[in-house]
Amino acid sequence: MSQIAVNNKKPFGFYVCSIAFLLERMAYYSAKYLIFVFVSATLIAGGLGLSKEEAALIQSNLVAFTYLAPMIGGYISDRYIGARYCIPVGLALMAVGYYIGGSASSAFDMNIMVALVSIGTGLFKGNVSAISGSLFEDKDQLDSAFSLQYSFVNIGAFIGTTAVGILVVSTFANGDIQGFRPAFKLCTIICTIDALWFLFGMKFLGEAGKKPFKDGKHVEKSDVKEVDTKPLTKVEKRRVFAIILVSMFSIIFWLFWYLSYLSAYDYGAEFIKLNQGDFKVPLSWFDSLNSFTCIALGPVLAALWFKLSQRPKGDLSLFKKLALGLGFLGLAFLMLVLAEISRGVGAPGTSKASLLYLFSFGVLLSVGEMLFSPLGNSFITKYAPNKIYSVLIGVWTFATFVAGKCYSYVYAFTLKFSIMQAYIAIPIILFISGILLFIFDSKLTSLLEDDTQIKTTKAM
Repeated sequence: MSQIAVNNKKPFGFYVCSIAFLLERMAYYSAKYLIFVFVSATLIAGGLGLSKEEAALIQSNLVAFTYLAPMIGGYISDRYIGARYCIPVGLALMAVGYYIGGSASSAFDMNIMVALVSIGTGLFKGNVSAISGSLFEDKDQLDSAFSLQYSFVNIGAFIGTTAVGILVVSTFANGDIQGFRPAFKLCTIICTIDALWFLFGMKFLGEAGKKPFKDGKHVEKSDVKEVDTKPLTKVEKRRVFAIILVSMFSIIFWLFWYLSYLSAYDYGAEFIKLNQGDFKVPLSWFDSLNSFTCIALGPVLAALWFKLSQRPKGDLSLFKKLALGLGFLGLAFLMLVLAEISRGVGAPGTSKASLLYLFSFGVLLSVGEMLFSPLGNSFITKYAPNKIYSVLIGVWTFATFVAGKCYSYVYAFTLKFSIMQAYIAIPIILFISGILLFIFDSKLTSLLEDDTQIKTTKAM
């Protein structure tokens, strides 16, 4: 029997997937940090002794290809293998990859690690999201569910970005030799535990992910039909177009989201008053603020989306929610504009702005992220045709890959302008994008309606 959410109660299988995500993200964010410091650290300190440029390239490849690979993993689970069987294989590949990273003696070894982790992520990431969505037959629960799951993701990210740094320099260190290698092997252990956890939790997933998604998202054993070889219908094509269109807006969002981190670290280091008394606030806490805010907002927004879905007129449309996400990201950049005004436009670095501006920047950034990021998986689960369900989840992830590969070039372009010119132009672009989603909300929503709904709307 399928696991179906009743009211706002989540099936236990949802938590199986959410904890799997938590553990995988814990290992991933630990490794993402470790790659740069390990590769660029001296041999005496236990590193590879390579250049920072090589370290940055290997790290960027990990980020880029772990966002590209889910499209391939999605295609496999859509057409050939049930998503639930791809997930533990993906975790096993990641575990092997991290072990190789912990034993690496060259850049070649690190690139092997990146390749294995990327392939493993491709089999894991989109398929976990796809199964999570498949557990809910009531579409009104999906925004709430994915917002809550995003908190689990950020708990893993928070632990990965904070605990591993402490372990490397303390528990795992041996004299002058930093504990990079044991930390990589800890990632191997985490992924191994995660694979065992998911294998145990499969019994709580009902029929979700047993068969390729072309057979349906909610498949009972007795309901498996012959392979659907028919072309997409007009309704399905409209919905695919809507998903691709939303993914284009996702590129805009993530492009400036990534840029915000460069902006925050660059501007914050030079122009924000980080010294509070005798204590200097580490800029790395900006990452922790983001994760903590997302963790806190997950249950709040999950409850809000559920409550709004119970209204007679229903929840806000996805397009309006995404527009709000773009708007909050724009407001975040305005905090840097206000910071620059407060310290004196163009003033030297000796004139500092209050730390409150950087704190507000981080909170608004995180609110925008929570309004935007979790809802993409919900949207695709609701409207993606079965035969390309996981592939379209991969398309949403691919948008992040595009943004991740492009933001450094955009950042280099912004350096040609003054702080005020750059940080005023960016919010304008984001606000215009959000306004367009609001203005064309009804037309965009009509792309998702079936023929019966369209006829009913015209008759009213």
